Amino acid sequence: MFNPARALIFDMDGVLIDSEPLWRKAMIIGFTNAGMPFTDEDCRKTTGMRFREVVEIWLKHFNVNTTTPAKLEDEVLDILIHLIETEGKAIPGALEVFEYAKRSGLKVGLATSSSHRLMNAVLKKLGIENGFDVAVSAEFMDYGKPHPEVFLVCASKLGVDPKECLVIEDSLNGIIAAKAAQMKVFAIPDQDHRHLKGFGAADYFYETMFEVLGKLKTIV
Repeated sequence: MFNPARALIFDMDGVLIDSEPLWRKAMIIGFTNAGMPFTDEDCRKTTGMRFREVVEIWLKHFNVNTTTPAKLEDEVLDILIHLIETEGKAIPGALEVFEYAKRSGLKVGLATSSSHRLMNAVLKKLGIENGFDVAVSAEFMDYGKPHPEVFLVCASKLGVDPKECLVIEDSLNGIIAAKAAQMKVFAIPDQDHRHLKGFGAADYFYETMFEVLGKLKTIV
């Protein structure tokens, strides 16, 4: 079903690095400091979206005009990057999948909704800043996930037809984006989101990156 696979494209947050808890912690601190009483549940409502879009949504929701989206985004990212540098850890199995893809001769890409600044901080923390053939952020693109633009740009830069790309995603927005790009998708949603029916759109559904690795070894 997956042949001929020529490239493996990773999402970043929740796929390479266990950053979702750190995102929630940084958002709660930053948004509360900006006058928005924010909860853990609020954080989960915008998983997979570009952070500037998230900031704009919540500033409008709370009718806050004492700061700007750009200023609040920078403040939360400062908190988040500090947390990543001090507490960030790779998702179990993620680096093994990454290394297997490289050994197998697949082109390896990264397609994230996160900013270039955060992308660079994460890759440095994990020690793989020079490992990807292409690393693409949707920060300055016309559209974020669930639009397929970031995946299509990544495939183009890799020089691979989208239909020859495998994608690993943890968010529903990311899976919708990858399928819209006509790519094959491994879904590894976190425990809080596994019940969502939309994940049925993925070609494969797993709970861990080690399970993804096992499947890759049978098809690549």
